Amino acid sequence: MTHAFDSGCACCMPRSGLSRRQFLCSTAAVAAAPVLAASVVGEAQAAPRAVKPGRPILLKGGCVLSLDRAVGDFERADVLIEGTKIKAVGPNLSAAGAQVIDASKSIVMPGFVDTHRHMWQGFLRNVLPDGSLMDYIQLVQRKFGANFTPDDNYAANLLSGLGCIDVGVTTVLDWSHIHNSPEHTDASIKGLQESGVRAAFAYGTPQTVSGNWKEASKHKYPGDIARLRKQYFNSDDQLLTLFLASPLGTPEEITAIWKAARDVGARITVHVGTGPIGRSGLLEKLHAVEPLKSDTTYVHCCELNNTEWKLIKDSGGTVSIAGYVEMLMGHGNPPTQRAIDFGVRPSLSVDVETSVPSDFFTQMRSIFSLQKTQAWARRNAGDSNAPAFLKARDVLEFATIEGARANGLERKVGTLTPGKEADVILLRTDRLNVMPVNNAVGAVVTSMGPQNVDTVLIGGKVVKRNGQLVGVDMNRINRIGRQAQERAYKAAGVPDTRI
Repeated sequence: MTHAFDSGCACCMPRSGLSRRQFLCSTAAVAAAPVLAASVVGEAQAAPRAVKPGRPILLKGGCVLSLDRAVGDFERADVLIEGTKIKAVGPNLSAAGAQVIDASKSIVMPGFVDTHRHMWQGFLRNVLPDGSLMDYIQLVQRKFGANFTPDDNYAANLLSGLGCIDVGVTTVLDWSHIHNSPEHTDASIKGLQESGVRAAFAYGTPQTVSGNWKEASKHKYPGDIARLRKQYFNSDDQLLTLFLASPLGTPEEITAIWKAARDVGARITVHVGTGPIGRSGLLEKLHAVEPLKSDTTYVHCCELNNTEWKLIKDSGGTVSIAGYVEMLMGHGNPPTQRAIDFGVRPSLSVDVETSVPSDFFTQMRSIFSLQKTQAWARRNAGDSNAPAFLKARDVLEFATIEGARANGLERKVGTLTPGKEADVILLRTDRLNVMPVNNAVGAVVTSMGPQNVDTVLIGGKVVKRNGQLVGVDMNRINRIGRQAQERAYKAAGVPDTRI
């Protein structure tokens, strides 16, 4: 039986009989864990491109990173899926009648979890590769967003949801501030549903030419969240869950909006600490009106003061860092080290596809290298209190475990744990960018990219196989995206060019 090891534990350092590759693949299990296996007889067969529903699925012979310390990581093991859930993780599993997917040339791990993405910009990808935050507000929000139709919302969310799946992001929080009318809201939800991604739908404000969302004539924010709960989110047993995306304002205005969310049991997400305006001490002021609670995710947090960080920690709040865009657009330095200093393990997010790659490999490397740069600078300056370096394992946990926690889904996703939903990705290890693999966690964090994402399962359903989305008419998707793009450019008065 393959043993699971903790690379930071002296009793689990490499020893006689354990190969270097095995040790490097088997990181961060607390101790030898009992194998959680099904004692049934199985059959081996070639995996079909589209797996038939109803039969167990056995992911066979992969390097398994469960990211659950009680389960362990394995150089070679299997993952058994029954229905929507993970049944067992360990070596030499079998199940009668199972459909077997060969994972022998793959790293098998939980899907990535994005905690903040404005998915209504799905067909505006790369429209602003060089822009600042103010450029984004002027072009994307006030020109494009203010003129969006419900059909635009649907197309964008469908494109962005499929794009998430394609790069191994199985769960995403849709920070959806494009609700110019209830029809826009319904269309956004329809796009998410059709994409098949697991999503936290964060209901937000409309967009207007002036930037003042209250001037929009047809919106019903935030009160319409009660309808959404009843119509779309009346069950916990579904891929979509409900959040509220909060605007900024006075503490009294914000807490009134947050009450609408809490009245229907929705979690809250809010941008704070962004640029110079983020130095206002808003969280202190909010806390004075109503104590901060654990149901809130704070996005960016680049310019928060020490008191605000302590309030987040003490309240049990969560943090979402979008390192690439924060450095690109002028939000401030990604506060990875600040979060760690205050005992907060952050989650990661893409933010805007208008300017940022949609994959999580970019996000992990952005914050990993920046934290090390900052730590090295302090060490090289003679700072005896310089922080410890992040490890690749930390960053992978930010991209999975902490994302699940921030999205309120830690009981469902984030690790390969028996009983959790089967949101699983298979990353190919026989590609030139990683072969031969010497360290599985290191390969994922520092070398892999979207081209390594071979297979994706969400809730036990195979939605990508052999590098292709399953059951998706790409000609239709391309047509929907292009039609929405043409409408949006025309309505915004922006030249529709490709150069």
